[in-house]
Amino acid sequence: MKKVLNDSTVTVHYTGKLEDGTISDTSLAEGREPLTTTLGQGQLIKGFESGLVDMLEGDKKTIEIESVDAYGDHVEDMIIEVGQDKVPEGVEVGQVLQTVGPMGPSFVKAMEVKDDVVVIDANHPLAGKKLIFDLEVVSIS
Repeated sequence: MKKVLNDSTVTVHYTGKLEDGTISDTSLAEGREPLTTTLGQGQLIKGFESGLVDMLEGDKKTIEIESVDAYGDHVEDMIIEVGQDKVPEGVEVGQVLQTVGPMGPSFVKAMEVKDDVVVIDANHPLAGKKLIFDLEVVSIS
């Protein structure tokens, strides 16, 4: 049987959960297809990719990924105040906004709206969280 290697192209069904059991993403939802990707190209979070290595076609397992191997730690320096003139008019707490920086487009979340500034969080929504994935290798090529 084929085994997943560091440079394999693998098709996998997955369900990602938080520690409280909340599902963050799944390929098993209606209308979704399994994920197909080539390992070693930086397309997946480190812990997801390393969790696939050495699995065989048809294998199922659950992996736990610490935040450092997922979306990183939650960084307080990424919570900043920006002027009201830098955000869309009528922005509300909890609203997700798109911004463009040196690394390309990214998303930030409005945490607090004050008279002249908006406090935004530029951390990934899953930063600082342990992730749990149920994996099933569909095929390896």
